[in-house]
Amino acid sequence: MKYNCDMISDLLPLYMDKACSKSSAEAVEQHLSECPACAGVLENMKKCDETIDKAIAKERTEVISKQAKFFKRRSAIAGSIIGAIFAIPILVCLIVNIATGAGLTWFFIVLASMLIPASLIIVPLMAPDNKFLWTIGSFTASLFILFAVCSIYSRSNWFFIASSAVLFGLSIPFMPLVVNTKPVSKLLGNNKALTVVGTYTLTFALMMLFIGLKVKSLFFFQAALAFSLPPLLFMWAMFALIRLPKWNGLLKTASCILAAALIYFFNDTIVYLLLGQGLHFVGFDTTLTTTDSLNSMICWIVLVTGIITAAIFAIFGFIRLSKKDKKEIKK
Repeated sequence: MKYNCDMISDLLPLYMDKACSKSSAEAVEQHLSECPACAGVLENMKKCDETIDKAIAKERTEVISKQAKFFKRRSAIAGSIIGAIFAIPILVCLIVNIATGAGLTWFFIVLASMLIPASLIIVPLMAPDNKFLWTIGSFTASLFILFAVCSIYSRSNWFFIASSAVLFGLSIPFMPLVVNTKPVSKLLGNNKALTVVGTYTLTFALMMLFIGLKVKSLFFFQAALAFSLPPLLFMWAMFALIRLPKWNGLLKTASCILAAALIYFFNDTIVYLLLGQGLHFVGFDTTLTTTDSLNSMICWIVLVTGIITAAIFAIFGFIRLSKKDKKEIKK
């Protein structure tokens, strides 16, 4: 053997950690192929290393588990204390209502009101997992309960209008966050964007429906459809053009800009048509003396600018596409 076992033994820890030079590694490998004793030492070192790694991993898991249990207990205690604090005004209101002979009128309103801060403070502390889902769900439910109680005691029928409007308003900022939470994301898969856009449309339609039922006017539904269709069409067009075609980013950008310009340009045409006032196309009035002439010039500027901008992005998109095709051909 070219190298003695003592020298190789000194190099084995470095060799196992891949921290020695290439020449040293070659020397170790050559010696191991000739010396069963040193090869056995290396195997024992690997087994020992695996045992240590398993022990460290087990200890780390136990520490994390203990810390998680500790913080859960602390959160539960904090939630209980805060819940007791929230119970004070409810108890005071109950005593006052009974003492004054007013029944339980304001008691239920105060009780429903206390559910809102409780959903934002106590629920995140008490929920074991998916804290955001539990918080936003309980907060929305507490709002609906408060609306229901106030509507009942005021003997009004505005509950569905208020609830649908709040649901639509909450869905706008929070729905993208909801679909990206772990359980919901796993359930939806690749349909998260579709779910967000669909939720926006559904909650908006519910709000318009309940407002229309309150107004009791067929013209309201016609006007709501006329003025709501262009922005809804814009939203769905952006979703479809970004999500569905398998184009590169530049071509998708070009298609989105062109679609946005066309929808803006034909916005008045859609509104007039759905209102039953016939076809109305944007004229080309450069006088700028009236509101209509100013609006027409803005529409034409948006259309022309959109077409030019979209054409520029499309050209660069096709150039990138052709370069990609050439690379694939060369491969």
